Amino acid sequence: MKEPRIEIEYCTQCNWLLRATWMAQELLTTFTQEIGELSLIPGKGGILEVRVSGELIFSRKTEGRFPEMKELKQIIRDKIAPEKSLGHSDKKDHNL
Repeated sequence: MKEPRIEIEYCTQCNWLLRATWMAQELLTTFTQEIGELSLIPGKGGILEVRVSGELIFSRKTEGRFPEMKELKQIIRDKIAPEKSLGHSDKKDHNL
């Protein structure tokens, strides 16, 4: 197993495979040199969880929503490559 390992566990009953693969693609494109391994894990019961090296960093059940990609990239960056710039994903949302 290569580190850091990103896991995206998604609900097959909810047909969230496309969402999970899109998330994986975005993360692999952003962290081309930083991610050691990325795994998609089929699950059930409405699960959508993201882990970095075994640590749960986002749970749809806990948060009551899906993660925004910008938010997910920032959380992962802070865990695996804090010095990395995320370009436009680092900019503050002026509409808040």
